[in-house]
Amino acid sequence: MPHRGLRKQEPLRTDRMEPEVESSAVYVNSVPTRIFHWVNVLALGLMVWSGLLIYWAHDPYDLQIGSFKLLHFFPQQFYDQLGLGRQLAKGMAWHFLAMWLFAVNVLTFLAIWAWRGEWRSTVPTPATLKLLLPTVRDDLLGRPVPLQGKRFNAAQRLAYSSLLLALVGSLLTGLAIYKPTQLRPLLTLLGGYEAARREHFWLLMFYPAFTLVHVLQVLRAGPRVAWGMVIGYVHKKGPQA
Repeated sequence: MPHRGLRKQEPLRTDRMEPEVESSAVYVNSVPTRIFHWVNVLALGLMVWSGLLIYWAHDPYDLQIGSFKLLHFFPQQFYDQLGLGRQLAKGMAWHFLAMWLFAVNVLTFLAIWAWRGEWRSTVPTPATLKLLLPTVRDDLLGRPVPLQGKRFNAAQRLAYSSLLLALVGSLLTGLAIYKPTQLRPLLTLLGGYEAARREHFWLLMFYPAFTLVHVLQVLRAGPRVAWGMVIGYVHKKGPQA
């Protein structure tokens, strides 16, 4: 005779079980986007490297507050550690060679980007600035960050749009410095030769900062995001239907 204090074990209810998880491939990066990305890595890398060779021949810029100099661009140790000796001719040759690859890549991408309407998911909207601080806060705290549209959040929209503007700015300021006589109207619009040279330099400073943040975010997101820039697809997990 069973003890009255014991209860008969209820059968396991299958409706309480966790749903099975399956992986699905989501198309995130088009072929033009992937080609532009990797060609731009090569072209921009060559441009920055050769640009430093050119800049070392005459580096007048300082980061300062009033008369107090915070940093000189660049300290001598920077050139010594990277082996960037006085190689002006070599720097100019590589810079002008990479310039054509850089220009064709940027202009082709912008044409396709506009024609396919991909700008709609990238260009900031009035809501972008309102969502920017909450997006950055949630990202730093490790919280889920809502998308603004189908692909990017507010911070990504602002970052990628800034990158495209910087690429176009580098192209225009570089051409103005390269052909100051032939492109006199453009040079005048940029404020003159010295102003264009200064603008070209500070745009160059933008790329290492952007790359650092970009790479850290990719590492944080995991290898599947980086792989999406190679094959175009990202595998996401979700409940099985």
